[in-house]
Amino acid sequence: MDQALQTMIANMPEKTGKSLAEWKKILAQTEMSKHGEMLKFLKTEHGVSHGFANTIVSLYRQDSEEEEDLVALQYQGKENLKPIYEAILHYVQGLGADVKIVPKKASVSIIRKRQFLLIKPATKSRIDLGFKFKDRETGSRLGASGPFGTMCTHRVIIESTEEVDYELKSWIKEAYSESV
Repeated sequence: MDQALQTMIANMPEKTGKSLAEWKKILAQTEMSKHGEMLKFLKTEHGVSHGFANTIVSLYRQDSEEEEDLVALQYQGKENLKPIYEAILHYVQGLGADVKIVPKKASVSIIRKRQFLLIKPATKSRIDLGFKFKDRETGSRLGASGPFGTMCTHRVIIESTEEVDYELKSWIKEAYSESV
């Protein structure tokens, strides 16, 4: 990152009222995908100058594209699992503005104050969904962490979108609630 960009990011809170991370969160909560519409939104709705708005949108889109690339690679050859991932992600995003989605090379971590969920396309036919609970018994569907080791305390194997049901969502919400 060049010095001018670093200076601009450092000055952003003073000049715009928010840090780059705060602006990225605001953009993430919109349904906008085009550079121009995000630029207009920041300028008209938030009074951000053109230079700062352009920098915010450019850096936001750069991060989004890198994350999308990681997820795309995870589901390469496993495209049939992508609707399951999207259903889980849709539910998780509705839990609160404090949810952070962090794609990695082989999985996606879902974090509040700490990781509470891990989404991993384990094979061509299933997603392993890892949970981090403080104190919870295992059952027939909610099993031991298995291959996740200490990263997660429990695991659910999901093979279809129908399995992203009320029971699974209640466990996700419970893990989210415990992650403060």
